[in-house]
Amino acid sequence: MYSLLVILAIWIFSSFFDRFLPFNLPSFSWSGQGLDAASLVISTGVLVRQTRQENFAEQRAQLMLQLNLLSEQKIAKIIALLEELRTDLPNVINRHDSEAKSMQEPADPIAVLEALQKNLAEELSATEENNMS
Repeated sequence: MYSLLVILAIWIFSSFFDRFLPFNLPSFSWSGQGLDAASLVISTGVLVRQTRQENFAEQRAQLMLQLNLLSEQKIAKIIALLEELRTDLPNVINRHDSEAKSMQEPADPIAVLEALQKNLAEELSATEENNMS
């Protein structure tokens, strides 16, 4: 964006000082190229803004994934502690709970990442197939 503004400024000012420059640039006319230059600056600004918003959205998504994984690990620890407490209390009937046993194990972040990549690849291939047909 800044380089575009610098180039436009050089072009505009060169039309005022063209007789002092060692090279010859086409003259900038406000009536001919003014709207074109303004639309170029506006569209470049919009694209820069969209790129920044996409980067922030990606960072937020990664942060949310990390927070969810951390919360899941904490919940798994709480379930493990509750199950341990249940087995230690003498007045509570000791029974085997397979669901609680499976919930005590925290999710593996590498496995979650691999599953996300697999789902993304499947969605991209499905989208490409839909676009081809």
